[in-house]
Amino acid sequence: MKKYKRIFVVVLDSLGIGAMPDSGKFGDYNVDTLGHIAESAVDLQIPNLQQLGIANLHKLKGIEPVESPKAVYMEMNEKSAGKDTMTGHWEMMGLYIQKPFQTFSVHGFPKELIEQLEEKTGHKVIGNKSASGTEILDELAEEEIATGHMIVYTSADSVLQICGNEETFGLDELYRCCEIARELTMKDEWKVGRVIARPYTGRKKGEFKRTSNRHDYALKPYGKTVLDTLKENGFSVISVGKIKDIFDGEGITEFYKSRSSIHGMEQTIELTEKDFTGLCFVNLVDFDALWGHRRDVDGYAKELEKFDKKLEDLLGKLEEEDLLILTADHGNDPTYTGTDHTREKVPFIAYSPSMKNTGGLLASDTFAVIGATIADNFEVAMPEGTIGTSILEKLM
Repeated sequence: MKKYKRIFVVVLDSLGIGAMPDSGKFGDYNVDTLGHIAESAVDLQIPNLQQLGIANLHKLKGIEPVESPKAVYMEMNEKSAGKDTMTGHWEMMGLYIQKPFQTFSVHGFPKELIEQLEEKTGHKVIGNKSASGTEILDELAEEEIATGHMIVYTSADSVLQICGNEETFGLDELYRCCEIARELTMKDEWKVGRVIARPYTGRKKGEFKRTSNRHDYALKPYGKTVLDTLKENGFSVISVGKIKDIFDGEGITEFYKSRSSIHGMEQTIELTEKDFTGLCFVNLVDFDALWGHRRDVDGYAKELEKFDKKLEDLLGKLEEEDLLILTADHGNDPTYTGTDHTREKVPFIAYSPSMKNTGGLLASDTFAVIGATIADNFEVAMPEGTIGTSILEKLM
C-alpha cells in the first residue's frame, strides 16, 4: 500500500546550504547561499522553515534550532557534473548527468552559429555575450526597438537567451526565432541546455520590464525519469512554474505557468483542493532569477520571508495522506563574486501531518533520493539506468 496519496515537491530555486567537497573544481570556494543570507540580511524571519528544522539542519546566524522540529531533514549532495537548473532537476528524478552542458560565457557564441541564426531569422544579432537580463536590456533594448535587431545573450548557465519587445518585436516572432535557435543548437558543438525567450515591455532605459511570457526550449531528458514512470502508470504529474520546460513536457500530465514565486505558491495552495493521486512538482524561480544572479542579498532575504508566510498557508492545507518535500537544485550565493550559480549542497525537508518520525538523517550523496522515494511510495519501478535509493520508511 502506498503511504501518501499526494506528494508536493517544492524547489526553492538556488537555495544552497554550503559548499560541496568538490565545489572548488567548479570555481566556488566557501559558498553558502542560505548561510550567508542569514549573516548579511537584517533580522531574517523564517519561522515556519525554522519550525520544520532548517536551523537544525544548517547553522544560521540569528535563527535558533528548535527543540522538536516538525520535519525530517538532511543535506543532499549533487552526484552529477553541474550546478545548473536542468542537471539538478533531472538528477532529482533519477538521471545521472556525467557530462556538463555547453556554456559560452567567456567569449559568447561562435561566429558560425550567430551567422546561421541571423540568416534563418532575418534579424541582425546584437549583444552575444554573458550578461544580466536586466543590464542587457538597459544597454541594448532601445537599439533593438529602433532597428529590429535581436538581442542574444548567455550567462554562466548553458543557455542561449533572446530578448524581444512584446510590442515592437512581437511574441510570435520571438518564439519563432527561439525555435530556430533551438534547432541550430542541437549540434553537439553548440548544444546548450535551454534556449530561453525573454520578452519585455517598455520603450526606454529604466522602464524595461521582463514579462511572464518567458518560454524555455529545453533539451529532452537523456533518458526516462520517475515522471515518465508515474505518468505511464496512471498517476498525476502536475507541473507548477518552469518544471514542464525543464523536462520539455516529458512525464507531465498537467501544468500551470507562474507569474512569480509567490504566485507559484498560491497555485500550489490551490492545488491542495484538487483531488489527485500522484506528484505536484513546483519550481520557484525568483530566488535565483531575481535575487541570486543579481547578487541582491536583501531581495533574496525578503523573498524567503514572503515564501515562509505562504508556507504557513500551505502547511495548513496539507491532509494526512499528503507529503511535502522542500528542496533546491543548486546554489546561487548572493554574497559571492560574479553572477553564476554556486556548487552547493541543498536541503531536503519532508513534512506530513501524519508523520511520526522527525529529525535529522545522514546526508545523501545524490538528489535522486527524491525520485526514488516518490517511485517507492507509488509502487512503480525506477526507470532503467536511473540512480537513487528510497528513504520512504524514514518518512513515516
